[in-house]
Amino acid sequence: IAAINMVYGASIAGVRAMTSSSSPGISLKQEGISFLAACELPAVIVNMSRGGPGLGSIAAAQSDYFQATRGGGHGDYRTIVLAPSSVQELADLTHRAFDLADKYRIPVVLLGDGVLGQMMEPVEFKHEPPARLPLREDGLRGARGRPSRIVKTFTSNPLELEEINWSLFRRYALIQREETTYDTFLTEDAQLVVVAFGIAARIAKGAIKTVRREGLKVGLFRPITLWPFPGEKIQEMSRTKKQYFVFEMNMGQMVEDVQMALAGKGEVSFYGRPGGVIPTPNEVARIISRIYYQKGLK
Repeated sequence: IAAINMVYGASIAGVRAMTSSSSPGISLKQEGISFLAACELPAVIVNMSRGGPGLGSIAAAQSDYFQATRGGGHGDYRTIVLAPSSVQELADLTHRAFDLADKYRIPVVLLGDGVLGQMMEPVEFKHEPPARLPLREDGLRGARGRPSRIVKTFTSNPLELEEINWSLFRRYALIQREETTYDTFLTEDAQLVVVAFGIAARIAKGAIKTVRREGLKVGLFRPITLWPFPGEKIQEMSRTKKQYFVFEMNMGQMVEDVQMALAGKGEVSFYGRPGGVIPTPNEVARIISRIYYQKGLK
């Protein structure tokens, strides 16, 4: 709770600031995240999610998808949510998170898990000049006669608050148009498309390599931005690809976004392991093979 409010103050002062925790700790930060969104303050929040609900376990899980993508605090707001699947992406997307937060004046969530949080892999840091920060309209310049610039979220005027909400959602619409990202693997000829994010996508990729050796035409669609979700690309794929298999390390959360994106134009199967259980590629390969043959795919 203290950390998110320190980020709140630091962002007001113009400092690039971030905080990190794991699942229950992120729950405690939700009021502060809502305040950041309401005040249009940039910040980065890292969640290396673990098994839940409640105190749960310290094992890796993906059960914080709803909390991250729907805005875990009160009020109508969104956060950009980035889902790395490797240590390299953890580094790259952290850099991108700060730039996006500054560009759109919005909190950005980096959603990882306990596997990525403890994984050791080589990382190459790109020596790029820092992005030029946009000018801030709320900066203090010492001029007399200007309106006061007190950062606050409360107003007693419902019409004023309504306009604040409309303003936020106009910006969110821009983010949806400009910042949606995803990755694909062997989807060109795929009869069955696996949809997975984060560490689950890496497990799925290994499983796909296995079933490909058996002649099964299976590909992978990996959302990198969980919000905005790349639903338009899934809609586009549904013109030629009708079978989808969603794999998550939870009871089924992203699967709802896939179903909404398809809008009945494709059939969705699901497999999930909650509570911190980490499936092996061979386990997922067996499920993929079973679904592939049950659907009569060739």
